[in-house]
Amino acid sequence: MSNRAYNFNAGPAALPLEVLEQAQEQFVEYKGSGMSLMEMSHRGAIYEGVHHEAEQLLRELLGIPNNYKVLFIQGGASTQFAMVPMNLLQPGKVASYVSTGSWATKAIQEAKLFGETAIAASSEADKFTRIPSAAELKIAPESAYLHLTSNETIEGTQWAEYPETGSVPLVADMSSDILCRPLNISQFGLIYAGAQKNLGPSGVTIVIIREDLIGTPSLTVPTMLRYSTHAKNDSLYNTPPTFAIYMTNLVLNWVKAQGGAAAIEKINKEKAGLLYAAIDGSDGFYRGVAQEGSRSIMNVTFRLGSEELEKQFAKESEAQGFVGLKGHRSVGGLRASIYNAVPLASVKALVDFMNDFKRRNG
Repeated sequence: MSNRAYNFNAGPAALPLEVLEQAQEQFVEYKGSGMSLMEMSHRGAIYEGVHHEAEQLLRELLGIPNNYKVLFIQGGASTQFAMVPMNLLQPGKVASYVSTGSWATKAIQEAKLFGETAIAASSEADKFTRIPSAAELKIAPESAYLHLTSNETIEGTQWAEYPETGSVPLVADMSSDILCRPLNISQFGLIYAGAQKNLGPSGVTIVIIREDLIGTPSLTVPTMLRYSTHAKNDSLYNTPPTFAIYMTNLVLNWVKAQGGAAAIEKINKEKAGLLYAAIDGSDGFYRGVAQEGSRSIMNVTFRLGSEELEKQFAKESEAQGFVGLKGHRSVGGLRASIYNAVPLASVKALVDFMNDFKRRNG
């Protein structure tokens, strides 16, 4: 397609063109069945095959050990903000959190509804422009878990390495950077991620949970908000978001075809490197928001000399076919979200635009 936009939306975000074309081809009739997959029963053999293939691809691409369950849940990461403490916070325990930005703050606020919380480390004093170091972490020994947000889409920061937490389970919201690089799943007790940035469309949330953490909640938790419900029923207790899981399956096959997580990471680092080089080499015309060492390879945030110039940048970029470059309304500025499916060519086009904009306005 010659008229495809340069899509830098923060989420829902770009999907691989090959995946969209495959979904288009299969949408009306799925593999000679006489109907769309979206019309089929989730109890039927055809859909169940797609469902279980998506799980196996996730296990393969992320190296998920056998003692972890992979769940497909609805409600987005925002529902997980509540499900984590509802299921894991036991009497006499504390829910510990690392405060790194807007999404971590929302998770903390939700946890406070269900029990005692503690802040193990925070970068709020630095306006959330960095990730706290391992030395700053103060994990209460009575912690039920330590929660972190692996990538803050609004501030543009990302954990480069994950902390060792000993016997305290590490819980991570990876909504905006899951599968952007290889992971050591065994380091985590629970990972959750909304699909709409790196895995597929909105509508399904991936939960990867160690089996020993799937127990009976101490609170009175509704059936649909218990991890045990979904684990016992292979995420088929009720009608799952079949279209979103089907699309996730296609995206996972695409990632595998690219060479897996390691190959994807290489491309992601190249894309991010081009943008940060354009920012750092602009003699101050562009200013990166995140501190070096905490910079995200998924969301590149930057500022110009004035809000008026930023508005001009956004307006002119939109006219040139660039979509989604305005920063989040809560912080302003500019942001390029360069998730897995954003082509290298789109990033190169953006760098060319940035250099030209600087030449005309510097």
